[in-house]
Amino acid sequence: MKFRCERDVLVEALGTATRAVASRGGALPVLSGVKAELIGNRLVLSGSDLDLTIQVGVEVAGQADGVAVLPARLTADIVRALEPGAVHIEVEGEEGRISSGRSQFAVRLLPADDFPRLAESAADEVTLDAAALAEALRQVVRAASHDDARPILTGVLMAAEGDGLRLVATDSYRLAVRDLPGASVLREGQAVLVPSKALGELGRVLTTGTVTLRLGERDATFVVGDTRLTTRLIEGEFPNYRQLIPSTHPNRLTVGREPLLDALRRVKLLAREATPVRITLKGEGIELTAITQDVGQAHEDLDAKYEGTEMVIAFNPEYLADGVEAVEGDEVTLETVDALKPAVVRSVESQDYLYLLMPVRVS
Repeated sequence: MKFRCERDVLVEALGTATRAVASRGGALPVLSGVKAELIGNRLVLSGSDLDLTIQVGVEVAGQADGVAVLPARLTADIVRALEPGAVHIEVEGEEGRISSGRSQFAVRLLPADDFPRLAESAADEVTLDAAALAEALRQVVRAASHDDARPILTGVLMAAEGDGLRLVATDSYRLAVRDLPGASVLREGQAVLVPSKALGELGRVLTTGTVTLRLGERDATFVVGDTRLTTRLIEGEFPNYRQLIPSTHPNRLTVGREPLLDALRRVKLLAREATPVRITLKGEGIELTAITQDVGQAHEDLDAKYEGTEMVIAFNPEYLADGVEAVEGDEVTLETVDALKPAVVRSVESQDYLYLLMPVRVS
């Protein structure tokens, strides 16, 4: 294999493909590598950890077809460190040579025959608006769990809802629900559970235009331009999230999104070691308070409109800020039942997104 490619093009392609590379090869050392396959002037780079595979295609000046598996992180670091301009890569025997200008590197290759073969995608496909899906993923993926001990909660539920698609994620402390009306991706009643890690990576490559989705029995493939992302689906039953959402909220706070975010950022400086932020809800406005023993305390008043019973409710400040940041528009609402039941954060302008948050019990 032998080809030439502009450094910046190669850096971007390697950066995307290596995001799926296993941090440690484990039982399959080849998974620490990135597979490079050249046919004519078309180079396809593939990274995989078996659960997630990312393939990126780029146009290069091909000189000799071939397949090789290069050490992923090292190759990416080498190419990134080169001067701008043309990069030459040549594979001979068990060695890969990378050169540009006066810089020359030689790296040991990994056995290409050991690299896992990518399963064929399902024939049926649907297209989604890339920008709309990217925004939905930004809002929902943040609520998924990172604890592999409960794999179901590390996924995002994609379910048919009315005439569209619903995305749901929860880590048991918070819940995010986003509807995409008119996006008929699944059959009525159908639902799949997609790893949040894969959707987080998908969000990185989504821009404008469309994304193609192909759903198989055990995997899902997303195609965005020259990038193809394939992930295994999570098997199991997602929690009944509907029963968590209160049917009525007697108390409603309306406040500016940016002022609330700014106040939370300041007050949580004193919320050390998982200290919650208390919010005093009253007719003429709200007060945010954080008190950490032996450290200090912070108070901040905010103008807001509140309708309901005066109360003090407390939240994990990171989780609350996450929900407020995810909402679109200039104003957000915080709907509550009482100081111990789940609260709901929404946008004043749109009802397509809901962020539910469990309060923290405080004395």
